[in-house]
Amino acid sequence: MSNPAKSIRIGTMIAATGGEAARRIDEIADLGFESFEPFFWQTTNGQDLAELGKRCVEAIGDRDITISTLGMFGNPLEDQPLDRDTLQGWKDCIDNAHHFGATCVAGFTGRIRGKPLEDSLPKYREVWSELAKRAADKGVRIAFENCAMDGNWQTGDWNIAHNPDAWELMFNETTDDNLGLEWEPCHQLVYLIDPLPQIRKWADKIFHVHGKDATVRHDVIREHGIFGKHPFVFMRTPGFGDSNWTDIISELRLAGYSGSIDIEGWHDPVYRDELEMTGQVHALNHLKTSRGGAFIPGTGKYEGGDPSLT
Repeated sequence: MSNPAKSIRIGTMIAATGGEAARRIDEIADLGFESFEPFFWQTTNGQDLAELGKRCVEAIGDRDITISTLGMFGNPLEDQPLDRDTLQGWKDCIDNAHHFGATCVAGFTGRIRGKPLEDSLPKYREVWSELAKRAADKGVRIAFENCAMDGNWQTGDWNIAHNPDAWELMFNETTDDNLGLEWEPCHQLVYLIDPLPQIRKWADKIFHVHGKDATVRHDVIREHGIFGKHPFVFMRTPGFGDSNWTDIISELRLAGYSGSIDIEGWHDPVYRDELEMTGQVHALNHLKTSRGGAFIPGTGKYEGGDPSLT
């Protein structure tokens, strides 16, 4: 019998740029993750993605683990060598997603560097209209992460999909049904935006979710503002930040979302380096508990997460 709790799976991201994805999956597959998102930074390094997909699936073996989404992060709108690699990486990920069992490819929109956000829209329309068609022909959806990468409305280097006002502009430029968002609450909290109403408004465009949170220090804001020398926000691993993930997952369920929440680690100021996987496993259990688990009769265990793990 399938477990309805797992209509939303809890997993993690897996670095793939250096060819290590399958090995890393094999190393951590028994920690309880239910999905993986292999991701590339700017380039696939010429890897044979069909072969990589086969090795990743083999590393999972008969475990109940899925790969629903691949990540390709970089700036495909510009024309430097690594930008061209990123654009080719998007094409390769779209063409080879099925070898991983994935139906979604996620990353940044790209951006015309150093220019106001609107200046990127013509190039965005040119590049993503073509990629959306390529993906649709293969049954693949494209999801843009809502990350500013230290940019803003006036300037930036990587991504325009970081603000709901930008989403309005983007999806007016490209009306393709298979273009959407890779959403997470962290990037909204960083800009002091309430993330929960976004789920209700943008649910039909949320194709994938990252498990990442933030801690906002309101006392610092009250005393020093947001442009002073004192940090007012920290990116956190789920379970250590401000978000109520029970509410987030409830809103996602109410909106009909099914898919994965893949933890994006490597940002927490406390649970990093030697404590990275300690933090990620805590996040895994926290998100499973927030999701709710299915009790397995006769075992004393919860398939979707033990409520005693917080």
